[in-house]
Amino acid sequence: MSTLRTITGFKERLAGGGARSNLFEVSIPSFPAPLQNLWRTGAGNEIDTFKFLCKTAALPASNVASIDVPFRGRVMKVAGDRTFDPWTVTIINDEDFQLRTAFELWMNSISKLDNNTGITNPTSYMTDAFVYQLGRGANQGRFSESNSDIDNGDAIPPLRTYKFYDIFPTNVSQIDVSYESTDDIQEFTVEFQVQWWSAGESGDQTNTIIS
Repeated sequence: MSTLRTITGFKERLAGGGARSNLFEVSIPSFPAPLQNLWRTGAGNEIDTFKFLCKTAALPASNVASIDVPFRGRVMKVAGDRTFDPWTVTIINDEDFQLRTAFELWMNSISKLDNNTGITNPTSYMTDAFVYQLGRGANQGRFSESNSDIDNGDAIPPLRTYKFYDIFPTNVSQIDVSYESTDDIQEFTVEFQVQWWSAGESGDQTNTIIS
């Protein structure tokens, strides 16, 4: 028999106040090496810009398929293979088109627009990415790649860090333009393929809990 649940009991269980969907940071610590020679003059700080202009992302789903095994008119389900969904981010487009150009160059290095040639070694066009789910507390340790990422000295602790391994973009979305659009800032999405991911409790993955 279920017992009576009270607001007081609920408050005690929600001691952290609940994780917030708008407290996060997405980081691609390094773009693939062959792209470094393709940046436009004056560009090259895409890594830092991406942290600010990446508007939405997702914490990964965990998928294990099932295999149906028929037996005498019934079906027994057994565990199948794990699959990894594509990972999509939404990016705010600035007037310099810096990030959109970076992702277009990345995809063009894989498959050129004019002749379908490109990089053939997967390690040359793949890289890793991080999603930091942040908490609301401060001064509990730094979360990103270097201390310089915290400007005001008040560190925001990561509640969970997801690392996506060997990602590469397969779609940079269109941007709709219209005379009727007012008071809008352009956005676009980038879809990445993911080899696998791991989850940990610290920004440097030293305390990995799922891998």
